[in-house]
Amino acid sequence: MSLILSLDTSTTVCSVALHRDGELVACYELFTEKSSSGLLTTLIQQAVQHGGHQLAELDAIAVAKGPGSYTGLRIGVSTAKGLCFALDKPLLALDTLEAMTAQIRPFYPMPYALCPMLDARRMEVYCAVYNTAGQVIMPTAAEIVDEQSFADLLAERPVVFFGNGATKCRAVLAHQPNAVFPAQVVQPSAKTVGQLAAVAFQENRFEDVVNFEPYYLKDFVGTKPRKLVV
Repeated sequence: MSLILSLDTSTTVCSVALHRDGELVACYELFTEKSSSGLLTTLIQQAVQHGGHQLAELDAIAVAKGPGSYTGLRIGVSTAKGLCFALDKPLLALDTLEAMTAQIRPFYPMPYALCPMLDARRMEVYCAVYNTAGQVIMPTAAEIVDEQSFADLLAERPVVFFGNGATKCRAVLAHQPNAVFPAQVVQPSAKTVGQLAAVAFQENRFEDVVNFEPYYLKDFVGTKPRKLVV
């Protein structure tokens, strides 16, 4: 028996879900800029309350650990750790790209490969490649996409490119006959984070709450300050 609250703030989407034994009880999602910083705690309260529970009843807190937005991941992980400390609950951390892949795996049989992509900068994406059994074909990496990207894999089998990073890459990859782009953008969601978290909970794959950090993949790069002309 497990009651798990899951958070995903890897992108601009703010997503909260409550699962009981891996089954979805409640889910709230906002698709607006900066919603994570202002409304995450409100969504948490609504999901738990409308699911018929109280925070003290939770067995664990799960969070999408990244890759993704530096600011978004920091907010999500900080909130999850704060709940763990306040409630004395264990922390589960799930890979954002793996959770995205879990959304579409039922729709693509073998021999498809599944490539979740999150928008980074310009033509760069955070991505990985999985088979339809969920096994890693290509580990998570930051890739600059051009016409030759994934050429060897595309020569072998059809590859489904999805996520907000795939949207901007369609122009350079669509010429490949084995490149598949779903019509709808697949966004990270706490719904699938919670599904994976239920398995991780049963396997006791808990994190060290004190020392856990998000999987940023790349160092944060801020904008250069402008010189003041006097």
